[in-house]
Amino acid sequence: MKTAAVICHARFLDLAAFDDTLRACGYPIRYYDAGYDAFTFDPVDTDLVMVLGGPMGAYELEDYPFIADESAILRARVAADRPTLAICLGAQILAQALGARVYAGPKEIGWAPVTLTEAGERSVLCDIGRDAIPVLHWHGDTFDLPDGAARLASTPECENQAFSLGTTLALQFHPEVGARHFERWLI
Repeated sequence: MKTAAVICHARFLDLAAFDDTLRACGYPIRYYDAGYDAFTFDPVDTDLVMVLGGPMGAYELEDYPFIADESAILRARVAADRPTLAICLGAQILAQALGARVYAGPKEIGWAPVTLTEAGERSVLCDIGRDAIPVLHWHGDTFDLPDGAARLASTPECENQAFSLGTTLALQFHPEVGARHFERWLI
């Protein structure tokens, strides 16, 4: 049986539109609330790990010690080349775990398309970029690209909107959120 572990930093920041797709593909989904639940899944044997967004900064390790645990999981996944998806804060934690700098950047809030690099045009993001589909941006931090990673997308405000490293995909923007899920963010 396939397994999917999802690390969540705020319950309204869930898988949204990705939930139905994963379930349709046969993945039972187990959420782990960061700072509350122990991460009891095997960081390498789990078929898919996703680390979602949140309101804190990846660099706020003293206030949020669970970030160190997430970093260790992400480093193990990258080293084993296991499928991993990191969104927003998850992408920032991943970049930091791989030695890149994470820091306050310009606030980017709203719906706008991303511009794909050549690598991005050959990636799973190809349709988003080719069709200039607006995606949700909601972040105030950014990161440098980790060594060995391929930049996939950018915006005028944020150079590193997406990167890949092996079977790991990191997204600063929120492709999981559509109009029907967005109201929870506003509440």
